[in-house]
Amino acid sequence: MKPDIPKYHDPENKLVYKADSCFRLKQAWEKKEIELNTLVRGTYPGKALAMGELTGVKSIGYWDIKKLQNWGLDWHTNEGIELSFLESGNLQFLINGEEYQVHPYDLTITRPWIMHKLGNPRVDLSKLYWIILDVNVRHPHQEWQWPEWIVLNQPDIFELTRYLRQNEQPLWKANSEICECFANIGKAIRMSQEKSFESRLKILINTLFVLLLELFQKGNIPLDHTLVESKRTVQLFLKTLESSLNENWSVEKMADYCHLGLTRFTHYCKEINNCAPMEYLNLLRLNEAAIQLVKQPEFSITNIAYHSGFSSPQYFNFAFKKYYKMTPGEYRNQQL
Repeated sequence: MKPDIPKYHDPENKLVYKADSCFRLKQAWEKKEIELNTLVRGTYPGKALAMGELTGVKSIGYWDIKKLQNWGLDWHTNEGIELSFLESGNLQFLINGEEYQVHPYDLTITRPWIMHKLGNPRVDLSKLYWIILDVNVRHPHQEWQWPEWIVLNQPDIFELTRYLRQNEQPLWKANSEICECFANIGKAIRMSQEKSFESRLKILINTLFVLLLELFQKGNIPLDHTLVESKRTVQLFLKTLESSLNENWSVEKMADYCHLGLTRFTHYCKEINNCAPMEYLNLLRLNEAAIQLVKQPEFSITNIAYHSGFSSPQYFNFAFKKYYKMTPGEYRNQQL
């Protein structure tokens, strides 16, 4: 399965990115096949937070699955840093092309630019807590902006951010204090009808990040500055470009998507792929067209041209013949 390019609303650049809708999770909840207690914003399933409540929180809560399920969460990204804690059961967690078996008291951490999924192919019986907190970044090179109610002092928030940006180890073993903190977050959410729930949750979330910082400090974890370089943002973008060939891309749009200037984006693209951005996009589109010409013999050449992202059949024919030294029809006849 090819993951979609993540899309979120970005007012600064007037771009739209696609975030996870948790559709299958929502279906299971609506059918009362699972217990779901969450406070959310946007398309995430659960009880909607009011404007001004827990600013930056996209989703916080837990699921409790005690019946066998026939669904798993698809490949997706989130609109913030996600911490997930498994209290009981087991789950398959896939990230960066690797699969992890998550056991009780395991903690997973994912960044907004990292594709991941739960369930392979189905989620197991489990009780899972999570929080997704938007720190106003969509790419690894951007500076994090924590909500004002995160009250760790400046040295601590700086160090925590550095650990989260320069180390992307996805799976950690939680200590007893972190376990208790997530359990108390669940209790606070169940009490969300009370007026004091927001203050209680803010205290618990701040406590959680203090405990996370202490976990990192005791672990002597390695840090890698290349994880936060602009070049990595371009690398990640180019890896997902193949799944969005139909987008009306221009070099300017690509650079804007990556939150980089045109010159810097083009420089990194040439350094990574040895060709200019639009040239690389054209190569991907031609490669996709060549695959579809053989894989879908019932499709017309015009349909394949549009499917592969070309704006017109005439240009597709011109570009294809220039690259493959034969027309699309000749290529199809030769391969079949």
